Amino acid sequence: MRDISTAGPDGTRLVLDLALTLRHDGSGGVADDLLAPEDLTAWVREHATELPLDAGFTGDAENLRQVREVRAAVRALFARAVRPGEPSPADARRLLPAADALVRLNTAAARVPTVPVLHWPEGDDAPALRETNTQDAPETDLLTAALARAALAFLTGADRQRLRACHAPRCVRYFLKEHPRQEWCKPSCGNRARVARHHERHNSLTQKAT
Repeated sequence: MRDISTAGPDGTRLVLDLALTLRHDGSGGVADDLLAPEDLTAWVREHATELPLDAGFTGDAENLRQVREVRAAVRALFARAVRPGEPSPADARRLLPAADALVRLNTAAARVPTVPVLHWPEGDDAPALRETNTQDAPETDLLTAALARAALAFLTGADRQRLRACHAPRCVRYFLKEHPRQEWCKPSCGNRARVARHHERHNSLTQKAT
């Protein structure tokens, strides 16, 4: 049996990183980091400590298809979570309907039956429950279920309230708001946004003057 628990900071980081495999390409468009099986192989190996897979995981077309389907559901529900704010412009015009996204995530999460198993190693202060699969399962199912469950844990947890879409020029990222005044995912986005606002005000004044 393998532990496929995804609650907590690791699960939050995992689902955010999955969503962010759609990103700005540096020249005004959107890049997809999961276009081919080898892209998935690299991504999964980068997240090996967060996933219930063997270190030598190698992606194939079916793995890729299922992970991309989970990602589409995650991003659709991220768009719902940030309301009344606007979603990421990366895919705002082609989002999966929220009801379909819910069905997709729940179905993916159920691909591997699990039971809660109590863990309480000697010396630890408190016991912990971990969801552990009850039977051997294909890597495709383990991967899909783990990603879906990370999404479910995030969307039902406190961090969902901090989720925002960054609308700085050329940015398409989602991020967790760390303090009340934070508007952007990182300082460089804030700098670009302020420069854009300055130019917009300057252009507006120039037009009024003429």
